[in-house]
Amino acid sequence: MNDRDSDGNVDLNQLRTFLAVHRAGSITAGARLVGLSQPTVTGQLQALEKRLGARLFERLPRGVTPTAAATELAARIAAPLDALDTVADPARRAEPVPQPAVRLAGPAEFLALLALPALAPLVARGVRLAVGAGLSDDLLGGLRVGHFDLVVSTVRPRGRTVVAEPLFDEEFVLVAAPPVAARIDGGLLRAKGPVALSGVPLVSYAPDLPILRRYWRHVFGVRLAAEAAVVVADLRAVAATVAAGAGISVLPRYLCAAALDSGALVALLEPDDPPINTAFLVRRPGPVARPHVELVRQRLSTAAARW
Repeated sequence: MNDRDSDGNVDLNQLRTFLAVHRAGSITAGARLVGLSQPTVTGQLQALEKRLGARLFERLPRGVTPTAAATELAARIAAPLDALDTVADPARRAEPVPQPAVRLAGPAEFLALLALPALAPLVARGVRLAVGAGLSDDLLGGLRVGHFDLVVSTVRPRGRTVVAEPLFDEEFVLVAAPPVAARIDGGLLRAKGPVALSGVPLVSYAPDLPILRRYWRHVFGVRLAAEAAVVVADLRAVAATVAAGAGISVLPRYLCAAALDSGALVALLEPDDPPINTAFLVRRPGPVARPHVELVRQRLSTAAARW
């Protein structure tokens, strides 16, 4: 098989095969789309990678994931190839273009309570989702190398390798279970701040108490020097532990709103200027090669106005 046209350019068939695999999310499914055997598709992809000098896909237990080079290539060639194919074969206009799963990542609690309920109606429209969770810095690194399509980050990304748009502001609340709150002098807390909390156990999602330390600094104007009685790496578990009476913590209001409404948790303070953190919806720069990625982005941006 000749991997190049006579003028030395990349064979268009290789590009069509690459785009089919990129859209389908697997070599087997891509081979079905272009009507070729799996070994032929693998050979075409290897020839294209050799020609471009870049790896295009990483193999997964099920399917493949595009590299950053593959994402950039797909963005450049998708529209021109689709236009060329409809000119060459007008019947293709009526054929649905298979879309791989949109790879979305963010904080587990945000995904579970806000993002996935907002995105659920898209499933009926054919959108598939592959959802991952983790810390923002790790997820942004995965986005930069092509492991994700969209990332919700609770830290502002730096550099030109990604594009970030503000998504929503999460407000933090100091909470306790009603029996624990009853043992805390509310007047003293409002007047003297953390003095009223001396000896009250702290519950945190990380050993360095990042949310608690930020609240102490922002609201009380002092540095928190303490250790947590309970450390659990899930804010939903933090909320449940606090509601069970283990101690106090600081949580995003969206996460504990239902517990506050039901009385399972009590807000110990309602400061005029509560700590707020902005979450960002982050993607790689350049044109969007896959319509479903843009559909998910738009849906999250619209839903965020109600959060």
